[in-house]
Amino acid sequence: MKFPRCIRLDNSDINIFHRAAAPGEWLVTGTFAYVDRNLADLDNKTTLAFHTGWLGCEAFGHATLAEVADISEAEFFQVVERLARHFVECYGAPDLVNALPVARAEADDAAGLCAHKIGTLLALERCAGDDGITERVRLVVPARAKDHARIWDTAADNSKD
Repeated sequence: MKFPRCIRLDNSDINIFHRAAAPGEWLVTGTFAYVDRNLADLDNKTTLAFHTGWLGCEAFGHATLAEVADISEAEFFQVVERLARHFVECYGAPDLVNALPVARAEADDAAGLCAHKIGTLLALERCAGDDGITERVRLVVPARAKDHARIWDTAADNSKD
């Protein structure tokens, strides 16, 4: 199964979000976090998270970019369980029994966005309108990339937060 995973090409997420998702952290869109919020009351960093942020499934920080990655069945179910616990602790779900199906649906939706090659980069765009919140996921394709040309590599971020 494929699933979105946090990739950080630079340190900007650390500066633009209140909490940044860690590289390698599994991600969901996290639009649920904004459904009952007054978007006009959001501070700048939360507004950026609303417009462009994926939601990490460990520390629940945000990421600008996701990469399509393989996820094991066990890891997938860990994501579902962490999301369910998050729904209980932060969003008022009455218990895990009620939160698990909602968390599973959120994880299934995230997996459904990954019908691309492993390593494909995905960006999220979210906006609010008269019909509610809409989200769009787009592929990030370097402008000068050719199928045979590798234009970047990723490396571990050894900087201290």
